[in-house]
Amino acid sequence: MKKLTWILAASALALAACGGEEADTGTTEGGEASKDIKLGATAGPYSDMLNEAIVPALEEKGYTVETIEFSDYIQPNNALNNGEIDANLFQHTVYLENFETENDMDLSALITVPTAPMGIYSNEFDSLDAVSDGATIAIPNDPVNGARALLMLQDEGLVELDPEAEVLQASERDVTENPKNLVFQPIEAGQLPRAVEGTDLAAVPGNFALAADMDLLDALALENMPDQYRNVVAVAAENEDSELAADLVEIVESEEFETVIDEQFEGFGKPEWMAE
Repeated sequence: MKKLTWILAASALALAACGGEEADTGTTEGGEASKDIKLGATAGPYSDMLNEAIVPALEEKGYTVETIEFSDYIQPNNALNNGEIDANLFQHTVYLENFETENDMDLSALITVPTAPMGIYSNEFDSLDAVSDGATIAIPNDPVNGARALLMLQDEGLVELDPEAEVLQASERDVTENPKNLVFQPIEAGQLPRAVEGTDLAAVPGNFALAADMDLLDALALENMPDQYRNVVAVAAENEDSELAADLVEIVESEEFETVIDEQFEGFGKPEWMAE
């Protein structure tokens, strides 16, 4: 897959430009819905997924597509809610639902797509079996990604969590068994790629790993993430039954889409529906 780039710092000028242009979602003279559309994504793997796996198929269906890249996780949903873009791809279901609630929006997830998984990386150990007693592991300090890290460690047999804990909100307090006496070091998720150098182990979310030019397949283990943590194609709820929405679902469900994923997005975890 081609080298992926990531914009970590907000660019006020770029966002202003994005916010100042409204998508053409009107009708043609014949009363048909316009096929001039704008799709949004954060710069990096999901912008690449749009451009490589989705936009060409939309163009074959007669759409004229402009891809808008955003530098944060706030503006893509604001732009979608305001009608400045017609769909976006950058967030998982948990984030989307929280964002809707906190910002009084009505957005809809159309379909789940393959997503870069969190991985456990190490420059100290060549396997999880080799992890020594008392090793330090850096994990994300935010609740959502922190829970993901703990669930992955449980899947790999490194810890056990309280069975009564809410799995999507698990924290260090829910660790009931820690046979290797791992020392948890919570840090900001964007800093985790650097933590691979300074700690014994680091649980790095896939998007940040790719932004740091890390190879997902170098991980000692990759997350078997719940679908709630896989990214979705989203639209405004009022457009959930539109022709564009139906076309997006059809494209993502196609064999051609999966072929591009297999060839250009190695290591991305596929949603449950793709395994059916």
